[in-house]
Amino acid sequence: MARIATIERNTSETQISVTVNLDGTGLADIATGIGFLDHMLTALARHGLFDLNIRAAGDLQIDFHHTTEDVGIVLGAALARALGDKRGIRRFGHALVPMDETLAEATVDISGRPFLAWNVAFDRPKIGEMDTELFEEFFRALAFNALITLHITRRAGHNAHHVAEACFKAAARALRAATEPDPRVGDAIPSTKGSL
Repeated sequence: MARIATIERNTSETQISVTVNLDGTGLADIATGIGFLDHMLTALARHGLFDLNIRAAGDLQIDFHHTTEDVGIVLGAALARALGDKRGIRRFGHALVPMDETLAEATVDISGRPFLAWNVAFDRPKIGEMDTELFEEFFRALAFNALITLHITRRAGHNAHHVAEACFKAAARALRAATEPDPRVGDAIPSTKGSL
């Protein structure tokens, strides 16, 4: 069965549509109005091997907060819908990704229990026009709406661009591992409780 979902969310601050195919090839068609966020979401698709189509229109004249957070909300909801009852998945994923002087780690549990542990510091407040504090907001919104436990840690690094990109690539690789079908599980739900 295809693991594809489309979610739309419209508020007075943002209008967002996301389609995700968990079994894609990493194709990305993304337009949020925030260049650096588009760059990061493209990396998420490519390294997670998810096909992503994202359209967002937001109140960027105020700042990038609402658009960044709301894209995380909608993408998380689309991931949850595409996963369905989570039968046959590996459930856990882990990745360490280097990018030059930077090393980022991401660990995922598709648990049904939303949580974000964010241990990432940036040495400057902005990358271009984007506030670096918004990456935590994005991943929190993603984790809570996808109903996953997500830990992201900066192990090394100081270049803000490298730190952000390594975090997104590590999260992508961890999500890819966690959402992949496990042939040894069959169609069982990977939990002793019988549900996730």
